[in-house]
Order: sequence, then structure tokens, then C-alpha cells
Amino acid sequence: MTATQPFLQAFFALPAGTSTGRFKGNPYVLTRTELAGGKSHKLVAHQLGGSDYISLNLYLTKNSGALLRPCEMSVQKVTEFVFYFQPDY
Repeated sequence: MTATQPFLQAFFALPAGTSTGRFKGNPYVLTRTELAGGKSHKLVAHQLGGSDYISLNLYLTKNSGALLRPCEMSVQKVTEFVFYFQPDY
């Protein structure tokens, strides 16, 4: 799936590295990593004290645009997480 501009804005607004925050009122630890000189990005989040898990890859390509690749979960699940995760600052 091609990532939309609003998704990209929300994704890159998330803190790089490892941080904590909340999603749907639950605490999470999130890691956002940049790879391949900024052409590839990975996001992994674990619910603290729970079993929820979020994982996605984002590839920034010249020909196909920004490609969103959730890891064994729906696009809706990862998109909702990226839009509504609230980092602890």
C-alpha cells in the first residue's frame, strides 16, 4: 500500500529511537528506527502489561513513492496506531 501524506506526517512526528507513550489509554514502548540512509524505516511497539504488538516497515522509493508494509497485521491497525499514539515528552 502507498502511504498517504497525512500518514507520513504523523509517522515522522513520532520520536525517533525508543520512547514511551499511550494508545487507547494503554501504555506502550515504541521504537522507530531509520535504516538505509533514510530510505527505510521500522516501527515496533509493545503494549506494556498487555499483549498488543504493532510492527511496520516504511520504504521511501523513487518510483513507487512511500510504501507501507505492516508486519502480519492490517493496514488499519498500524495506521490507527500511528495517528493516535501519544508520546510521553
